[in-house]
Amino acid sequence: MMGLGKRRALVLGTVLLAVLVGAGLYWFQPWRLWTDEHVNDSLPRPSAPPVVSTSPTATASTAPPSGPAGPRTVAQGGLISHEHTTTGAAKIIELPDGSRTLRLENLDTSNGPDLVVWLTDAPVKEGTAGWRVFDDGKHVSLGKLKGNKGDQNYPIPADVQLTEYTSVTIWCDRFDVSFGAAELSQA
Repeated sequence: MMGLGKRRALVLGTVLLAVLVGAGLYWFQPWRLWTDEHVNDSLPRPSAPPVVSTSPTATASTAPPSGPAGPRTVAQGGLISHEHTTTGAAKIIELPDGSRTLRLENLDTSNGPDLVVWLTDAPVKEGTAGWRVFDDGKHVSLGKLKGNKGDQNYPIPADVQLTEYTSVTIWCDRFDVSFGAAELSQA
């Protein structure tokens, strides 16, 4: 027969173990290592086509714009692996209306907790030296990673000066580590 003190210690130990296991599962979310989220966004399109006047008295201000007719790539780079194996391409696409989008193409990385996409001013370094550099300087979050596989679009706010950002990272906010990153070069 077990004494009352030993029984309380056993119950307390069991409760404490259950709390620790629950907290560990919440924090690490290990099941994400075995689950994939596929995303297949189509190439972004301008929000509305320009209005063109066809009247014979049309002035230069109503003439169609002379800019590019479709989306154009202004910067791009290949993703390299950091904490997790990561492949694919990152492209900054400019639409005829002037809006810009970061596009991840053929992305293949691990799933994980609190993954976000950042534009940063940090240099992309290979190996473990590059895992934690992206939160040291300037960065702008484009939102949560939609999925760990496929093609995805992330609108870039109009006030972001692209000349200030030279790379993109898939950043794990929970553990402050890069899953993968790409140096952006002018296209």
